[in-house]
Amino acid sequence: MDWKIYQDVGNGLDAAGHWGDTEKTPFVGNYGDNSLLYFNAYREALPGSALYERARTGTNLAKQPQQSLLAQLKADVSGKRLPQVSWIVAPEAYSEHSNWPVNLGAAYVAQVLEALSADEDTWSKTALFVTYDENDGFFDHVPAPFPAGSRAQGLSTVDTRSEWFAGDAKNPPGPYGLGARVPMTVVSPWSKGGWVCSQVFDHTSLIKFVEKRFGPDYPGIRETQITPWRRAVCGDLTSAFDFAQRDTKAVRLPATSRYAAKDAERHPKVQPVPEVPNSMPRQERGRRPARALPYVLEVQGQWSDSHQAYSLTFQNTGSVAAVFLVHDLAGQTDPRSYTVEAGKVLTDEWALSTRTDVGYDLEVRGPNGFFRQFRAAHPAISQPPAGSMEVRAVTKPLNGGKLQLTLHNRSRRALTAVVHTADYMNRPERPILVAPGAHLTSLYDLLATQGWYDISVRLQDDEHFLRCFAGHVETGLPTWSDPALET
Repeated sequence: MDWKIYQDVGNGLDAAGHWGDTEKTPFVGNYGDNSLLYFNAYREALPGSALYERARTGTNLAKQPQQSLLAQLKADVSGKRLPQVSWIVAPEAYSEHSNWPVNLGAAYVAQVLEALSADEDTWSKTALFVTYDENDGFFDHVPAPFPAGSRAQGLSTVDTRSEWFAGDAKNPPGPYGLGARVPMTVVSPWSKGGWVCSQVFDHTSLIKFVEKRFGPDYPGIRETQITPWRRAVCGDLTSAFDFAQRDTKAVRLPATSRYAAKDAERHPKVQPVPEVPNSMPRQERGRRPARALPYVLEVQGQWSDSHQAYSLTFQNTGSVAAVFLVHDLAGQTDPRSYTVEAGKVLTDEWALSTRTDVGYDLEVRGPNGFFRQFRAAHPAISQPPAGSMEVRAVTKPLNGGKLQLTLHNRSRRALTAVVHTADYMNRPERPILVAPGAHLTSLYDLLATQGWYDISVRLQDDEHFLRCFAGHVETGLPTWSDPALET
């Protein structure tokens, strides 16, 4: 398999030159982001060798400023020499780090796209992944999945040993990842249309995509250093595409000529001036078409009188592993992580809280907006007693998606449950009388909401009791993004 890294060599690809990073000329070099140059095999490669020519060469704007930054890429595209796999590494000024405006990054990406699409035949079989290694600098409402490193931190059906740092004199032990979510844009003839894909990915997903694409032709292509946990949890990016559809027509992009930098110097003392008056950022309005995902997940809860504990059962009937994160809002335990492979089940329990104002309060989060909450009062103040009512939610991928909700009254007296749904489900709040020992089942049709649901159940006589169920039912077909994000 042929490959190459496109970069600018900066002030010298050696240790003294920080392997291409530059301190005073941020518009040249690779900003230290050519990761192969952290390995001696590439550092010590000699001119003329395959490792040197593929990984260490590139433009040299420090000595030849008349060159175009992407001259080598443009020449290989026009000469039909573009390798099967390419990495394009930007200088610091185009990296969109905080001391450089994002419009310079936009101008750089536009040049890359212009180069790749200049030859119609090349573009008809090319996928470009625009990736970042840091988040947006504001906040993210989605906690990052992490593997359990000990029994106290949860469970996993996948080996997690290679995912934990043992600690040293300066750093405590902890998981290597996953970290905060970072942006990725996929540009190709098979991904046009503003689609979103919410499967869990990480940087190794790019390697797995290469394995998937070229493995049939090159059987030896498989990265052996991707850990079992990461290989199970993080996808290979193929779900971001619809390979049955291909649209190679050119797309008109906004001009970026006005984004030219005022000078070529670094400005470390630039102090951004916040807007006055300032306000909290808002979610972008609107919905986007969404790719089908491989997740079919359930979490069921059960109170145990004998153990005086609440147990959760995590079930995965999808086709990939999933991570569930559990936060104990009663404050008895630290957050726990549960990694469940496809076709497997895990169960764990939480002891009754020592606080009398709450018996248990557990929040469960999974991929693509999966959410469950199980809360009830301490038996010392609970009326009806703890465990009197249990609620079970089961998703069904039928005719656009359905949610089956079952109320089970385990007590000896009638109980009234109040079921509330999100506004987008367009169902009025309603009380349901459940006789002693009875099961009552309701089926919610989710065709109109594109498979999305958000339902909570309370008890009329118990202000502490709460069950919440939110998420998306996968049918194997594309849908739309969460309607709750539309406004």
